[in-house]
Amino acid sequence: MGVLVCCDCFFYRKSKTKPNGKKPPAEEKKQYLEPEFTKIRVVDFDLKELVVLPREIDLNEWLASNTTTFFNLINLQYSTISEFCTGDTCQAMTACNTIYYWYDERGKKTKCTAPQYVDFVMSLCQKLVTDEEIFPTKYGKEFPNSFESLVKKICRYLFHVLAHLYWAHFKETVALDLQGHLNTLYAHFIVFVREFNLVDPKETCIMDDLSEILCTPAPPPAPTPSAPASAPSPSSQNHVTER
Repeated sequence: MGVLVCCDCFFYRKSKTKPNGKKPPAEEKKQYLEPEFTKIRVVDFDLKELVVLPREIDLNEWLASNTTTFFNLINLQYSTISEFCTGDTCQAMTACNTIYYWYDERGKKTKCTAPQYVDFVMSLCQKLVTDEEIFPTKYGKEFPNSFESLVKKICRYLFHVLAHLYWAHFKETVALDLQGHLNTLYAHFIVFVREFNLVDPKETCIMDDLSEILCTPAPPPAPTPSAPASAPSPSSQNHVTER
């Protein structure tokens, strides 16, 4: 098994055969890719219309507003299954064939459980989006030169949380009947980060199969065929009596 190091995650590349010559077991079926689930959304229009920068809005203002919104929504989505994401059930922060490691401010790498990793992510994001020096809310306050790089950092971490939700907790999400909300949130987020190049495609490629399905606008519902007009009954016709 070879190991490729990439930023704050490891990608495990499995060999085609085991040492004893037997084929490895088939990859786990991704339930979230099944059509019965991917077709469920809470909106049915082109999400790109929601992320395009309006003419009268400053780019940094637009990035700040959307990034803060995604942080709040993804935090809320995770909270719906947090009781199932424990140190026992999720001993590492995984998604597909990837394990994410946390790096502290000094660059020290730490392997932690998924709930610990998510807590680190949400605490960092909360700290950044509420910092007036980074996400200014007062009129005339300038954004820092590091603003775009910090937005990219937040979006990368939020993607990790979304990927883990699909990989480790999609069954619980379906049981709560929240897959439509998760699908719509994920698609909206991916369309947004693609529009402004906020997350490296090498980072998001592990979920490309889902992204290509969900980011394609859902086809409009087929028109309901109108019932053929029925002939009026004799009793309802106007009768003219000749005099």
